[in-house]
Amino acid sequence: MNTVVARFPETLAVVRLGPGTDVPAWAESSSVFAIIATATETTLVCAARSVPGKAPAIRPLTAFQVKADAGSRGSTAAALAGAATEVGAEVLAYDTFEHTWLLVPVASADAVEEEWRRRGHTVAPAVPVRS
Repeated sequence: MNTVVARFPETLAVVRLGPGTDVPAWAESSSVFAIIATATETTLVCAARSVPGKAPAIRPLTAFQVKADAGSRGSTAAALAGAATEVGAEVLAYDTFEHTWLLVPVASADAVEEEWRRRGHTVAPAVPVRS
């Protein structure tokens, strides 16, 4: 199965905020920007360059967008994440309505991409969306 994966150029961070926290003024949107809120926490995925040094964050990260059919997204993402961990990369994953996103440390991104290609997947630079 040939999965298409888009690699995004921005360096990202996953930031932990308190429950019910509004999006802070320093958070700027980039081509990858997400807010995930539960009753116990608010998590923000954003450009790493804007995150204050004191904010609890995981960074620097590279985002990969997995392009798979809705029926196979879970298994496809699991296979890609498994391949990434086999080359020693940690993987953070989340879903939007249409895609699965895999975030890996910048230092591991090239090795992860190479492993996915070795396994027959297509990895290409993300194409900017014009509005």
